[in-house]
Amino acid sequence: MIRIKTKIIAHRGASKYAPENTMPAFELAYQMNADGIETDIQLTKDGVPILIHDEELGRTTNGFGFVKDYELYELQKLDAGMYFSKKFIGTRILTLDEFLQWAKGKPLYLNLELKNNKIDYEDIEIKVLDAIYKYKLKDRTTISSFNAASIQRLRRLDKSIDIALLRSRSHGNLAHYAKGLGASSLHIRYNLLNKALVKSSEVLNLPIRVYTVNRSINIWKCLKLNIDGIITDMPDKAIRIRNTRK
Repeated sequence: MIRIKTKIIAHRGASKYAPENTMPAFELAYQMNADGIETDIQLTKDGVPILIHDEELGRTTNGFGFVKDYELYELQKLDAGMYFSKKFIGTRILTLDEFLQWAKGKPLYLNLELKNNKIDYEDIEIKVLDAIYKYKLKDRTTISSFNAASIQRLRRLDKSIDIALLRSRSHGNLAHYAKGLGASSLHIRYNLLNKALVKSSEVLNLPIRVYTVNRSINIWKCLKLNIDGIITDMPDKAIRIRNTRK
């Protein structure tokens, strides 16, 4: 097996140290020399892609209710940092456009996760693709989703962009299933990672990236299995471990 350099991808930014999916978390990940950043996308009531993991606002902001029920101007008044620490009071929700504008001049791999497995937002695929095209970031961006129908829609819209099927549960033949949907990568929960899946994915030329890998022993396992990417809340830790690998 030819050893590849496994990418260290900051999960929602450096989210162990700063509020997830916010500029402080992204800036910190970049300062830590992460190879890439993973972030989550929902749509506002007025159809604007914004960066937030949950469909509801309560866990990570001082708002309440569903993201989809508020227009952008209302959501940008919310505080998305004080839940994490007083140090981050005043941090706000970002739009996808703001994030891509920030990322454009930096050598970062981007993983944009569509949060459309619970709410299948209308036209979210088109809106996200348009933003990627606008900033000319297609060649270093992966769009991922748990939603199988969304994977298929994305592939019909763009024949060559990297699209990843996200999975947290096992499947009889996961690599073939992903390929059949039109996915070109596979993003899996750590507990699904095994040698057989790695081998079948290699045969199908299907890169594997694993989430959310924070424990040292699990980071080592991912590196030994030569996967394409480790998605972690602690990119600094994963980079240190990768750097010690002989």
